[in-house]
Amino acid sequence: MMVLDSREAIEQRETAILAPYAAHSAQSLGRTYPQAEHPFRTAFQRDRDRVIHSTAFRRTEFKTQVFLPHEGDHFRTRLTHTIEVAQISRTLARALRLNEDLAEAIALVHDLGHTPFGHAGEDVLDDLLHDCGGFNHNNQSLRVVDILEQRYSGHPGLNLTFEVREGIAKHETKIKISGPEFASHTYPTLEASLVDLADEIAYNAHDIDDGLRAKMIALDDLKPLAIVAGSNLSGTKISATRGIVSDQETQNDLVRYLVNTMATDVLLETSRRIESHSITDIDAVYHSSERLCGYSATVTEQVIELKTFLRQRIYRHERLLAMSNRAREIIDTLFAQFDEYPDKMPARYQAMLRTERKELVIADYIAGMTDRYAEKIYEAEQ
Repeated sequence: MMVLDSREAIEQRETAILAPYAAHSAQSLGRTYPQAEHPFRTAFQRDRDRVIHSTAFRRTEFKTQVFLPHEGDHFRTRLTHTIEVAQISRTLARALRLNEDLAEAIALVHDLGHTPFGHAGEDVLDDLLHDCGGFNHNNQSLRVVDILEQRYSGHPGLNLTFEVREGIAKHETKIKISGPEFASHTYPTLEASLVDLADEIAYNAHDIDDGLRAKMIALDDLKPLAIVAGSNLSGTKISATRGIVSDQETQNDLVRYLVNTMATDVLLETSRRIESHSITDIDAVYHSSERLCGYSATVTEQVIELKTFLRQRIYRHERLLAMSNRAREIIDTLFAQFDEYPDKMPARYQAMLRTERKELVIADYIAGMTDRYAEKIYEAEQ
């Protein structure tokens, strides 16, 4: 006889399996617009599903991560990067007995507010919105899930749980989002903090991979980095089973090594901090005296060195700087066009002008565009 797994049964299993300081679905702080619970899915499972089915999530397939998608079929896009972050997040959460569904939901939602053309596009909008407080993709992600997505007749946005929305607001970036509803917690859930690290692990390793694929750097350039010590990059290129190892095989091995090295260190260091701070419940996580998820001191230094290398050798490469200039030209032109002729925006954005500043509405519209759509509208205006 088949017995269906109910939401209550899943929540009971969480109580039995998850650590006491994990975010338990049944204890969620709820949604802005109260809703009846689903019979077969927990609150965090529903959040994950709502994100995956959103328009903004589908658009990430055609948004630049670092390299323009049309330059090659194998470069990461914002979507494939997001999937990789979700995979690493689930692995970390499971090993620490945290809530995998919450970690996955936060990972899948964390980049929905990114503009076309990667961080170059974000920098342009930040300049254009200087008098309105600037532009930040985390804040934009909140606007997407709270306001801009229109999938339900009873409320705006996706109506996600507090825990997922707090994970967006407290995502670790240079610019912090301040909001009274999140002010009572010094830190978000451990699941949210792990997503921050999974994001960094993914782009550190995979930007190296894409940089090698784009031939901006060579394998030999990486040998001085401390974090690659112990990888096959520093040793022999002879395999007992495969014979001579190709550069592509070495590259693949190196990327796996980098992900595994950083992820394993995070697990060991986070576990140590949880124990040393005697964390026994989620309130202790919220009000901890320091961030509980992180690298060890040694790997922290190695990651700083790796990120410096990425910034100097890839992010500031002349090819990417040329893309930044192109992004600025396109977004500057589109912003000016919609500022002068707001009726060229879709009707729903024109309606928003009655309650929102025009600059913010224009930014909402442009930030939601894919790279190719922004280029299409730009070319039509020439």
